[in-house]
Amino acid sequence: ASKMAATEKEDLDFQYSPSRWSHRMEADAAIQDHVHVMQNETDKARAQLQCELNIQYGDREGDKLDIYKPEHYSSDAPIFVYIHGGYWQFLSKDLSGYMAIPLTAAGAVVAAVDYDIAPKGTMDVMVDQVRRAVSFLSEKFPMSRGLYICGHSAGGHLGAMVLSSDWSKVRDGQVPDIKGAFLVSGVYDVTPIIKTYVNDPLKMTEDDALRNSPCLLSTAVARNHPNCKVVIVFGEHDPPEFRRQSKEYFELLKGHGMEVSCVDIPDTDHFTVVHNLAEEQYQLTKMVIEEMSSS
Repeated sequence: ASKMAATEKEDLDFQYSPSRWSHRMEADAAIQDHVHVMQNETDKARAQLQCELNIQYGDREGDKLDIYKPEHYSSDAPIFVYIHGGYWQFLSKDLSGYMAIPLTAAGAVVAAVDYDIAPKGTMDVMVDQVRRAVSFLSEKFPMSRGLYICGHSAGGHLGAMVLSSDWSKVRDGQVPDIKGAFLVSGVYDVTPIIKTYVNDPLKMTEDDALRNSPCLLSTAVARNHPNCKVVIVFGEHDPPEFRRQSKEYFELLKGHGMEVSCVDIPDTDHFTVVHNLAEEQYQLTKMVIEEMSSS
């Protein structure tokens, strides 16, 4: 049995190792390239744009976010809220302003949210943090014509958890006006993660996973945010498991009558699918800008 279990774990580890599915480069190189692009483009945004860094959105030390503003800021500007990935244990907001140049040029405010990655933060802590961050932004920009959530990978999971919040328990209990959500290469069922290397620092139990799996909370999304347009995005070279989970979550939301679309972006992997948002002409960048302009 242990031999079977070991093989099963190896297979699951492989399925949930997006870097090993890249068509462009070896696994380690794909990750290094991803970090390099995000770092460079974030540094560029910080040098060029009006930004407010390390704004405290709550009482925890890790409750921080960065805001990038358009040159001609107007109080009704849409707010693009970015929740970074990194398997709930890597990366930070300091690499998360990479899409700010094209999006602020289109008139949006970009907010990059930090949360306490594992082992410091548990899944419950992280979910609570991103919910409070979104509530905080909703209050900070009361005239905005709407919030647009974008999360990548683990951030896609956290973004979906934001949509399924019980807002009566978050800060002042107000429901934020989330007009759109772009969930990119996300994980919507975290139960398989328990058996993988990803769970080593997370230490999720079965109960933690069930409580924090968006696929089990889809009715809340439709109840809270019936008019939110949800775009489920993944790369052609995302692992099959990520693609499968995305399609299943799409079907769930569609089943609730929500306005939801599923976008499979050709010639991208788990990393380029999102970090290409640094490019104005990229398919997803254009979709995001169009969505934020049409409201």
